[in-house]
Amino acid sequence: MIKLLNKLQDLLDATRALDFLGPLALRLYLAPVFWVAGTNKVVGFENTVAWFGNPDWGLGLPFPTLMAALATGTEVVGAVLLLVGFAVRWISIPLMVTMLVAMVTVHIQNGWQAIADSGSAFASPRLGIFQLEDVGPAGERLAAAKAILREHGNYDWLTEAGSFVVLNNGIEFAATYFVMLLVLFFIGAGRYLSVDHWLDRRCRSAHR
Repeated sequence: MIKLLNKLQDLLDATRALDFLGPLALRLYLAPVFWVAGTNKVVGFENTVAWFGNPDWGLGLPFPTLMAALATGTEVVGAVLLLVGFAVRWISIPLMVTMLVAMVTVHIQNGWQAIADSGSAFASPRLGIFQLEDVGPAGERLAAAKAILREHGNYDWLTEAGSFVVLNNGIEFAATYFVMLLVLFFIGAGRYLSVDHWLDRRCRSAHR
């Protein structure tokens, strides 16, 4: 039994030759996320500034033009750096800050879920004071929307690829991106398929 476990462990250890695929997958997943978020802010920059600064229907942040520019630049530049694997550990820091700001200022009041799901553990009334969100209102809106679609639309065709959902706008997505960036901060861009890897090799060779 011990020999079998040792062989299985050896097989796992052999996969370390492919360990660059992990950070590569994280980078390729996150790059388009931040590119879309950043370029959307660029296209509607005036609206972004207004949303950052307005205390009634926006975030009510100080220095909204500066804050919007920093968030926009971080996301656009960050997407490019993640894609090519350059300065990944460094760019992960402001990107994580951006995600934290988004969680605190935009999403946290809506609980955890990005998409309302009454079956989620976080939405269960059985959790008492530990219940993170009440998706009752979201469920009511979803039921009303479905009723309208059934009455006035081809509901079977509209739901052929999946059921309709209602956005809950919780911290789930931002928290997930934060965790992925945190991993990249500690492990870096990965070997072979990143600029960081080849720059590191060149620098080490130059100092030998």
